[in-house]
Amino acid sequence: MIRSTRSKWLSGIIGVAFIGGLTLTSYGSGVTSAEAHDHQNHHPNPFKQILNKLDEVLTKLGNAGGGGVEGSYTMRWDANKPSASRFTVLAEFGGAAVRDNNTGLVWEQAPATMATWTDARTQCIDKNVGGTRGWRLPSVVELASLIDPSMLSPFVPTIFTGVQPATYWSTTANADSTSSTSKLSMNFQDGKVGVSTKSNSNNVWCVRGSTTESTY
Repeated sequence: MIRSTRSKWLSGIIGVAFIGGLTLTSYGSGVTSAEAHDHQNHHPNPFKQILNKLDEVLTKLGNAGGGGVEGSYTMRWDANKPSASRFTVLAEFGGAAVRDNNTGLVWEQAPATMATWTDARTQCIDKNVGGTRGWRLPSVVELASLIDPSMLSPFVPTIFTGVQPATYWSTTANADSTSSTSKLSMNFQDGKVGVSTKSNSNNVWCVRGSTTESTY
């Protein structure tokens, strides 16, 4: 949807540039060389202005997302930065949240402790981190994306505090179960996915950011 909107926008800009060029050509066809020289000295070339503005727009679009300038991160999964440069503690959240520059997701800097699945889900929805609401339980894929296999248990960079080498809840359903009483979970002790009954208590790590059905 975003790409479609950008394509339409760029098409419109290019169209304006083209019309501007035609207008400039038409405008200059009936002007003598002396008049044209005088016009150029007093009036900027409108076609050049349009092209310069188009270059600015294209540069900004190229910088959007995780590969662009600082602060322009959007949801993406095509980056693979090392742990040393991958995470950014966010001052806007009072240092209580961390952005993953690989995915664009924002995580609690210090995740919470034990709760049942129902309580964990509500806990995230009601949570206020750095003065900001809008948190949720992550999918098991999102939890797995935090794991750095080069590290020792709990396999999570030390920019986070309080992460336990234990099991954490996800919202991902257990496809092998014929009932809705269990969910997939992530064990940060061994870095493997498991299954937990919803009435059990596991650790809770809330995340902020949009999600899609494909991550569940």
